[in-house]
Amino acid sequence: MEKKKVLMIGTGGTIASELGDNGLRPDLSSAQLLNYIPDLEQVCQVDCLQICNLDSTNIQPKHWLKIADTIRRNYRAYDGFVICHGTDTMAYTAAGLSYLIQGSPKPIVLTGAQKPIGFETTDSKQNLRDAFTVALSGMAGVMIVFSGKVILGTRARKTHSKRFEAFSSINYPVLGQVQDGRLIPFLRPESRAVPQFYDKVNPNVALLKLIPGMGCGAAEYLLAHNDALIIESFGVGGLPSYDSGDYLTVVKAGLDAGKLVVMTTQVENEGSDLGVYSVGSRVKRSLPVLEACDMTTEAVAAKLMWILGQTTDPAWARELFYTPIACDLLVRR
Repeated sequence: MEKKKVLMIGTGGTIASELGDNGLRPDLSSAQLLNYIPDLEQVCQVDCLQICNLDSTNIQPKHWLKIADTIRRNYRAYDGFVICHGTDTMAYTAAGLSYLIQGSPKPIVLTGAQKPIGFETTDSKQNLRDAFTVALSGMAGVMIVFSGKVILGTRARKTHSKRFEAFSSINYPVLGQVQDGRLIPFLRPESRAVPQFYDKVNPNVALLKLIPGMGCGAAEYLLAHNDALIIESFGVGGLPSYDSGDYLTVVKAGLDAGKLVVMTTQVENEGSDLGVYSVGSRVKRSLPVLEACDMTTEAVAAKLMWILGQTTDPAWARELFYTPIACDLLVRR
């Protein structure tokens, strides 16, 4: 039987890092990573492409486009794709790719590590093996495979900065578990016969996390210099009104100027619900803000960038925002 083919795409990250004078820095290529797990060649044919070699702190939406284009150009030639990526922004990249490559019937797997592959104690080798297991499984769509968990690309978040079990699935069950080299699937994402690729994003999206007593100046500035603003409020959501200024007035001015504003919550689980308290319902009743509901902030940011790459029309943008893509939105309030 002919071996399945997997394209391994390198972007850098901890998994590819070596220790230098100023700490860890990504130096190894994806081909060099494969040298640490030579047994993979017994189960599949692997080809390698290096997109970049960056700490994921430096990954930008332009790199999402480059990864998506690489997969588009090679899509027919491979059974699955493994993307080696740094953990710090992996959830953003996974969400971004979920909008740039919609409905893929082939697995597109992101993985990485909390410890470099050359360290004596490392999670790199197991994560890579697990990622290839999923990439060869026929599972559909964009996902993160990390510490044995298979997480939908629009639902992933890094929830631990150092421990090996770094990622969690937010407001959505994990898709499966990899144990002893076998995938135990729980859910299979919906897919199309042929994926839909996109090649435009607008990165002019900002995020504002509120803290008690914070004045409106930051919101005014961010709305003036960006095309969309995500506001992470408290609890189920709302906008404060202080003696120094009312956020409602500032947000209204931004909306009147054609900007998109999304209300979400700083709380990790269960999402926003603006209608519960008066601080939220007054926003929902009086302004055409968008509400994240059960979406992650990572998915909201990536979706806004994708939306703004397709349209500047507020009505169409609203329709696209509330259209579920890759199970990013289950509850609309």
